[in-house]
Amino acid sequence: MKRMIGQVTIDEKNEIQQLFERRNGLNELAKIVTADNVELYEKLVTDMGETGTRFQNWWDRMAEKYRWESEEGGNWEINFDTCEIYLVTNE
Repeated sequence: MKRMIGQVTIDEKNEIQQLFERRNGLNELAKIVTADNVELYEKLVTDMGETGTRFQNWWDRMAEKYRWESEEGGNWEINFDTCEIYLVTNE
């Protein structure tokens, strides 16, 4: 089940969209980088960790700012076209 619970500003949407795209790009890069290239591998692991933390921090900040509803086992999604936030549950 998916229902709208809020909306963010365009600047806030742009921030999470940039992190989302970066995270996806790093995940794709991780599929081809091997531990043989130690320097690149370490940079990738570090960047993935930092990006993941920034991504989660954005959701935490926005949830606190807008007081979004949450549910056990649920997660939030954003529609990048409309800036709308949805709560997605397994109901």
